[in-house]
Amino acid sequence: MAAADLFKKLKANAPAIKRTTAEQRIAKLEKLRSAIIQREAAIRAALAKDFSKAGTEVEITEIVPCLVEIKETIGELHHWMKPHRVGTPLSLFGTKSEIRYEPKGVVLIIGPWNYPFQLVIAPLIAAVAAGNVVVIKPSELTDAVAKLTVELIGAVFSPDEVAVVEGDHIVTQELLALPFDHFFFTGSTKVGKIVAEAAAKHLASTTLELGGKSPAIVDETADLELTANRLVWGKFVNAGQTCIAPDYILVHESKQDALVRELGRAIDGMYGSTPDAKKSNTDFARIINKRNYDRLKGLLDDTLKAGAKVAIGGETDAGARYIAPTVVTGVTPDSALMSEEIFGPILPVLTYRQLSEVTDLVTARDKPLALYVFSGNDDHIAEVLGATTAGGTCVNTTTLHFANSNLPFGGVGASGSGNYHGFFGFKAFSHERAVLRQGRIDMVKQLYPPYGPKVAKTLKLMRKLFT
Repeated sequence: MAAADLFKKLKANAPAIKRTTAEQRIAKLEKLRSAIIQREAAIRAALAKDFSKAGTEVEITEIVPCLVEIKETIGELHHWMKPHRVGTPLSLFGTKSEIRYEPKGVVLIIGPWNYPFQLVIAPLIAAVAAGNVVVIKPSELTDAVAKLTVELIGAVFSPDEVAVVEGDHIVTQELLALPFDHFFFTGSTKVGKIVAEAAAKHLASTTLELGGKSPAIVDETADLELTANRLVWGKFVNAGQTCIAPDYILVHESKQDALVRELGRAIDGMYGSTPDAKKSNTDFARIINKRNYDRLKGLLDDTLKAGAKVAIGGETDAGARYIAPTVVTGVTPDSALMSEEIFGPILPVLTYRQLSEVTDLVTARDKPLALYVFSGNDDHIAEVLGATTAGGTCVNTTTLHFANSNLPFGGVGASGSGNYHGFFGFKAFSHERAVLRQGRIDMVKQLYPPYGPKVAKTLKLMRKLFT
């Protein structure tokens, strides 16, 4: 079916879906949960086929987060859908005010390739909970997951409520030309600008989950063993192809050597103690395609040519699209590895002397999607939080803010706009409708024309009381 015809079909059904009750939406989410659980083996197989992702890692990063999101949404949806009473100022005495959450209508979810299941299903959960009809466009780079998504969605939803459209960038362009009520996009900042421009033509709202260079700051008081373990986990899961992965380290110069040793120990412990062991380790994913492999290899080579050194790893295999977990020292702010988001298993290390150098470097760049600070000094932590801006931040860990649905997940500036997860996801796909009810008492009628002395006296009194 042509994209325009599909859109018309969904739009015609949107009013009926808008009127669904919490019980009806919960039933759909329960059906989705059962369908995911029934297909867990197929989901693991699809991710393994697309880029050799380990089954356990698929469960941790793709399946379980979706099941948790469904459970929490089901538990809270009745409360979320109720009109929320809000206060009324004394000047409007005699009125009652509330916020009603209503669906935005027909929404488009454009998924990425790096977590192609979770980052499609999680926003879908929120969109369905809010009462929308949905078009999903999965990434064409993860063909096996895309085909599984088509089958999964077809088993759960009617095609005039949730539809999956496969295809390349041409299909995406066709979808962007349609007047969706909301565009939800996860991907690069470059494409995010294209989505934002398309949405602007329709005066539609957007949620843009983008990326950027997320720094990890390690001061001289940090517990280096703990820091290294958590940095290695956050950086090298999914072979570094994670939007909130630590992109580079800023470590106090007195702790660089010790930190690098601990990073090496942590990498060996998680992925193998020899180059051959790491390469044969099935827990370590591969780069998604040759284009991304070549880009990463080029950034690494250019940085090394400029004088940096490989401290850990560095082994590559183009045929296998393999880059070992790699740590590079001697990196400077103008190195190639610092020119763009790395999005791969290469971790540059820069040093600093004063904390102000760190905040100056971070704030001179685009606002990151995530920022990580490792410190045992509360004043240092407060200084970093106060002087920088990021979509989200973890103190003495990495990436775990993403897993807390009570926190809004999203970027700021070049790293994105809007947020989701939990109630924030429900809100992202909802219009907050203001409703005010007027009773028989009416303070404002004292200000009706004609504007004579009586109105002037009333206005003077109101200004004295309320302004």
